Amino acid sequence: MFEQEADSNRSTVSMHSQPMNTDTARAAILAQIRARQGRPAALHAMEVQDAEADIHRHVRGPQPRLGDDRIAAFTTQALSLQTTVARVASRQDVPQAVAAYLREQGLEAQGVGWDTLAGLPWAQAGLALECRPPRDDDKLGITGCFCAVAETGSLVLASSPATPSSTHLLPETHIAIVPASRVVAALEDAYALLRAELGELPRALSTVSGPSRTGDIEQTIVLGAHGPYRVHVVIVDAD
Repeated sequence: MFEQEADSNRSTVSMHSQPMNTDTARAAILAQIRARQGRPAALHAMEVQDAEADIHRHVRGPQPRLGDDRIAAFTTQALSLQTTVARVASRQDVPQAVAAYLREQGLEAQGVGWDTLAGLPWAQAGLALECRPPRDDDKLGITGCFCAVAETGSLVLASSPATPSSTHLLPETHIAIVPASRVVAALEDAYALLRAELGELPRALSTVSGPSRTGDIEQTIVLGAHGPYRVHVVIVDAD
């Protein structure tokens, strides 16, 4: 696994912990940089047009042949990274699939998840899921994803107040719910989708390629060195 930036959701003011609006802080920092450069606080329309033109002029390098089935290609690559994969017909089937995976692994049926997953029938599947950022003792984190990449078997996750990066970075087990319609061919397609749907990069953008691992000690691969030991993906055919 590799990630560009860990997510921090709280700051301490006096003796009380209060939520920090990171989007506002980011905008303020960028405005200060532009002011030091003698530029307006906001991007000029011409700057945006120039950037878009430069992006569209960029020529893609050679692309691998993935075939017509992106889900099969993603699954093959994910399994090669020691990510396990399940597939269900609809979002309502997700909790049962998650419960089955936890039973197979001998793991407790409780964890934390993104706010965007609150409406699923977790309790009916025997799962105790709290929709909040994780704490030190939380062992399971369940997330969605912005999209997945068939070429590399990777997950792309974009942070927001409702989708904190800490949910997939801190717990020992990460389960990601991936709509089949959000599996794109290559990383270039993922970035194009980000520009089209978000307009700008989120505070944290993570590309997750299997469980955390390191080979620093005697060149022996060790899982879970600085992140989840396990990554499990549930692909949902119908959004």
